Amino acid sequence: MKYRYRDSLILGFALFSMFFGAGNVIFPPYLGLQCGSRWLLGFACYYLADIGLALPALFAILRRGSPEAVFFRAGPLASHILMAGIVLCIGPLLAIPRTAATTYEMAPFLSPIHPALFSALFFAVILFLCLKSSAVVDIVGRFLTPALLVGLLILIIKGILTPIGPVSGGIPAADAAVTGIEAGYQTMDVLAAVVFGILILQSIQTRGYTDRDRSRITTAGAAVAAAALFIVYLGLAYLGAFAGTVFPPELSRTQLLLSIVRQLLGPHGITLLAIIVALACVTTAAALASSTAAYFSDLFSLSYRTALALICGFSAVVSAFGLEQIVALASPILSILYPPTLVLILLSFFDRRIPGDWPVRLAALGALLVSCLTTAESLGLPLQIQSRLPLGTLGFGWILPAALCGLLGVWIESRLKNGA
Repeated sequence: MKYRYRDSLILGFALFSMFFGAGNVIFPPYLGLQCGSRWLLGFACYYLADIGLALPALFAILRRGSPEAVFFRAGPLASHILMAGIVLCIGPLLAIPRTAATTYEMAPFLSPIHPALFSALFFAVILFLCLKSSAVVDIVGRFLTPALLVGLLILIIKGILTPIGPVSGGIPAADAAVTGIEAGYQTMDVLAAVVFGILILQSIQTRGYTDRDRSRITTAGAAVAAAALFIVYLGLAYLGAFAGTVFPPELSRTQLLLSIVRQLLGPHGITLLAIIVALACVTTAAALASSTAAYFSDLFSLSYRTALALICGFSAVVSAFGLEQIVALASPILSILYPPTLVLILLSFFDRRIPGDWPVRLAALGALLVSCLTTAESLGLPLQIQSRLPLGTLGFGWILPAALCGLLGVWIESRLKNGA
């Protein structure tokens, strides 16, 4: 019993640090600044759209035993393509290189170091942390996450005790909800949960727990992570809300966070911020590198260490291009992958009640087609689809087409059965 409680706490801290990347440091303060006196509503919508979707995705992976088991009803070829695309994006193509680029650009004192050299050093550290895949959760949960939480709490408590200024004027409730949902949707933590599920499964299995104990530990760990993320997100949104009358809304997310830290903690606060961001990036990169290495080692029959070395090397090359270039590349790709992934995850909870595979395949296809069209529109094509679809302006315009296509799949299955 004692070890189960300890492992639940370690797992919870590890999940917190895996989800809490550098982008999650920047989003909540900017959300508070935008929403003003409606910051609590905006925060609630942000939290639900982020962790409220990411944790069910994680549970779907753990419940089915693997990401492939969640996606298999979309068809063998489609599931393999989707899974490979997710792992590449959350892994060495986008997310892992972005952690190194963010760490470098958020620490001004690193500027004398060439970006390529810093990338090499950064991923040498990641390689060292991940050489033993089953130990990643322990390293992250026992050591790195407590340090990350302490740094964040220092900043938040200082902002509560000495607010920067009064809360700025609020925006309409509907706009605050939209702003929060959009910010939570943009974190793309659902895709990360698909990859993290691999690592969590490995960690729990190596401890020799029964299936029942695994479920209890995962549930308790998820509750710890959700509570820690709630406290940190709430505190950061609070800081942004009370900075609205001091800093102009034209500031970028990064500039706002740097300005808040400088106002609260002085020049030394920038160093603290750099440490916080570095810890957030290292913990996220370690989790992603270990998870993607485990996936590709199984897919291509490579050793875990070989796959890990290749991923770290490729990520170091990509990260040298800089944060802005990586973010620009990531946005359209993730916008296409996210909707069909979420559809398959949600439907996996009802797999026994869904007749056949056609409802799942067509629902995912409907979401994919709409996501491709809306992404093309965001890139400049005059399609005007988002404004015409229900929830389209929130980024959820794919929901109704996916539901209609799923119903079409139910009708096809009934016809096939009756014909048989």
